Amino acid sequence: MLRSLIVRWVVIAIAFGITAWLLDGMDVSGGVAGTLWVALIFGIVNAVIGTVLRIITLPLTVLTLGLFSILVNAFLLWLVDSITSDLTIDAFFWTTIWAALILAFTVVIVDFVLGKALPGGRRG
Repeated sequence: MLRSLIVRWVVIAIAFGITAWLLDGMDVSGGVAGTLWVALIFGIVNAVIGTVLRIITLPLTVLTLGLFSILVNAFLLWLVDSITSDLTIDAFFWTTIWAALILAFTVVIVDFVLGKALPGGRRG
């Protein structure tokens, strides 16, 4: 379980690095340690506040066929930006929306690649 948690943390950190590289309005400072810190803060915020927000906004998410979850993730990114100085997002609305989308796609892709590369990974 601990190995799975650490791998997930590294996947999110890699996704943050790729997202910051792709998106002009988002910057992760502090090198590898800063990226790992941002991923850790995002994981905690996502687990605690994100869960509550997803439960509260479930009717809107169902009504919009899941598209409202992008706004929830964008809000969580903005919250992480306000908590730590290692993540900088220029503008709330469009930059965080794009960052949430890119981050979600990047996490899926990196998770798939690492799942195939690690021993005992997912079989597909």
